[in-house]
Amino acid sequence: MSYIFLKPYYYFQFNYKIINIFNSFYNLEYNDTILKLANPKLIYFFNLSSNNLSNVINVNNIATDIVNTKLSTPSKFEKKYKTNSQDNVETKKNKNKLIKKKRKNSDHIENEELFIDTQDEVFTQEPLSLSSLKSRKNNNKYKKKSKFKGDNNILDVDLINIDQQMSNNSNMQKSIIVSDHLTIQELSLKLCIPEAEIITYLFLTKGISATINKVLDINIIRLIALHYGFNVLEKNVLNQSNNIINEQQSVYSSSNIKRPPIITILGHVDHGKTTLLDSILKTNLVTKESGGITQAISGYEIEWTYHLKSQKLIFLDTPGHESFKTMRLRGAKVNDITLLVIALDDGIKPQTIEAINYIKEMNLSCIVVITKADKLSYSFEKIEKDLVNYDIIPEALGGDVSIVEVSALTGQNIDLLLSKICMLSLSKNLFADSMKLASGIILEAYLDKKQGPIANIIIKNGTLKLGDIIVSANLSGKVKSIKNLSNLKIQSSGPSSIVQVLGFNIVPEAGLMFEVVKKEKNVKEYFLKHSNNRNFNKLLNSLNTRLTLDVNSSIKQFQIILKTDTQGSLEAIIELLSNIPQSKVQINITFANFGDISNSDIKLALATKASILAFNVSCSSQINALLKKYKVICKNFNVIYDLFKYVKSFMLDLVEPEYEKNLIGHAIVQTVFKMNKGCVAGCFVNEGKLNKTCYINVYRQGNMIYEGFITSLKRMKNDVDEVSLNNECGLMSEYTLWQESDVIDAYELVSKDKSL
Repeated sequence: MSYIFLKPYYYFQFNYKIINIFNSFYNLEYNDTILKLANPKLIYFFNLSSNNLSNVINVNNIATDIVNTKLSTPSKFEKKYKTNSQDNVETKKNKNKLIKKKRKNSDHIENEELFIDTQDEVFTQEPLSLSSLKSRKNNNKYKKKSKFKGDNNILDVDLINIDQQMSNNSNMQKSIIVSDHLTIQELSLKLCIPEAEIITYLFLTKGISATINKVLDINIIRLIALHYGFNVLEKNVLNQSNNIINEQQSVYSSSNIKRPPIITILGHVDHGKTTLLDSILKTNLVTKESGGITQAISGYEIEWTYHLKSQKLIFLDTPGHESFKTMRLRGAKVNDITLLVIALDDGIKPQTIEAINYIKEMNLSCIVVITKADKLSYSFEKIEKDLVNYDIIPEALGGDVSIVEVSALTGQNIDLLLSKICMLSLSKNLFADSMKLASGIILEAYLDKKQGPIANIIIKNGTLKLGDIIVSANLSGKVKSIKNLSNLKIQSSGPSSIVQVLGFNIVPEAGLMFEVVKKEKNVKEYFLKHSNNRNFNKLLNSLNTRLTLDVNSSIKQFQIILKTDTQGSLEAIIELLSNIPQSKVQINITFANFGDISNSDIKLALATKASILAFNVSCSSQINALLKKYKVICKNFNVIYDLFKYVKSFMLDLVEPEYEKNLIGHAIVQTVFKMNKGCVAGCFVNEGKLNKTCYINVYRQGNMIYEGFITSLKRMKNDVDEVSLNNECGLMSEYTLWQESDVIDAYELVSKDKSL
């Protein structure tokens, strides 16, 4: 039995009241207006003299000792500077007992001031407020809710204030930005709602069983957000990229020496970007590319004489196909001058518009290059007018954008184009500090089976040297080898240079920034600073198994293990596959990485029944033997669109056939025959015909009672394939509850073209 006071105490020199309360506050119940004592006790009055004041014990001390056990625990200062004295030893021994006693007493009383007399009489205190009677359980509950509302300072406020705060928050307009699939854990962070609450909502309202790592479909994300009072906004990727670019540009503004310009070539597929670069470099790059298309971002440099001075120019060639959007954005992020390539005979196309948006959003310097100028039958003025519609104003119309007509095949105006590039570069005053530690961006990364992780980088500022400590995202390493564009090993490389670096301990993520730090201790500081960088695994969220609103659907899955030569190729393929509709068949990438096919890939394929799709990856004879032995499907492609066609064709094979019903006849059931094999419906064909393979709908009193195929069709006890108009027949199907006057509609099923 718990109690508050054990015996009477002397408190004042005159007669006073002593309360002997046992278990009175053991169980408190209250509502809005009434305080109920579960076990009320009597109050005893004693007449005591004031002679024995030496034995007076202050009730404050007793209440404090019993209720507030925090005083008996050591303070933070004592813990920090504790000695080996006997007192500290005893405190440590009794620590568990004190914690238990604190927990026990806190169940009985939370506010000790309720029992401290501040006036002459004990019961002349102010009425008890609701705030003083809050249970610890409820208090924690509301504190937890206030955390999820986003309050940084958790205050001990009354229930009324909390309710008022919650109602005010509910009236506020709340929005979240969602542009892709999210896990329940990620959505929980965006909504500031506990994962368990979202999981409970899905299970109770939609019958969906999920875990915190389950990926949610975009439609179900919107439904959950709406339930909790959030508006879903679309994410502007270009604005986000623009902020990143502006931040990086401000970092590289310090100047010591002039640096060469970085020129990125952007444009639609087959508009002659690589052919133009061939003409500039005097090479033959097109014949070296698989399928005649660019499938990776590549860097080149040339020396060009302008005003009797040699100028170094760095060119980046980007893919024009739709699926290589990430590579094009990466090229746009690092360039100083953009060459917007437009074919004279084709005009402005989707990827041209994409490049124009990059130019406008990132405020890039631009030169428009009209290729295939040797085709005189097409109008140059039309392209000029179209560019004006996209706010690209040519110099001829009063703008600041130069337009150069060239022919890569004949070399027409190539010299003029290079001179325009040099002129624009000089006007931009491009400088860099070669004395600083190197920093820049990773263009491409892959795993070389002989050397290890290789990164192709652009140095935007500073100088990279052998032995430097290089960091990017959560990876680091020491530079062991530097190769220039001529594949020659060098000791160091300065600003605006494209080099191949060996040094990262793991293959880094393409598209991320890198820096060189002075010492090993600076690596951790860099990791903490860039801990919010995106994880490459999020690229797979748009493809892997995810929850949808249609919980009853049994969507077939295409399990894939994807291996590519570089990370850029992997990004492009995932981007391409994400554009395939997946309402009928869903792509599930079991594993994706760059590098050669290994034994572990084959084991994983066997365990998950997945197909291995490889892009520009070689297979050893040992791997080929294992693939044949275990009959694992493995396809290797050199052109990305061949891989795309294969995946789409495979998915179509998994789609169940769909049919269109064409009405071919009507029949009425006149009599029913019962047989050992079932029931035969004796019918009269009153319109059209009946086929042995036709699909029937059976109606009774206007309601459809059965649909299915005919299993047997007879006329005069003979099996027939067809019964024509105004003839009688007997038919059987899986339906056996035939009745007279049932109406039969007969349909011929015509197979539809499969689609995703």
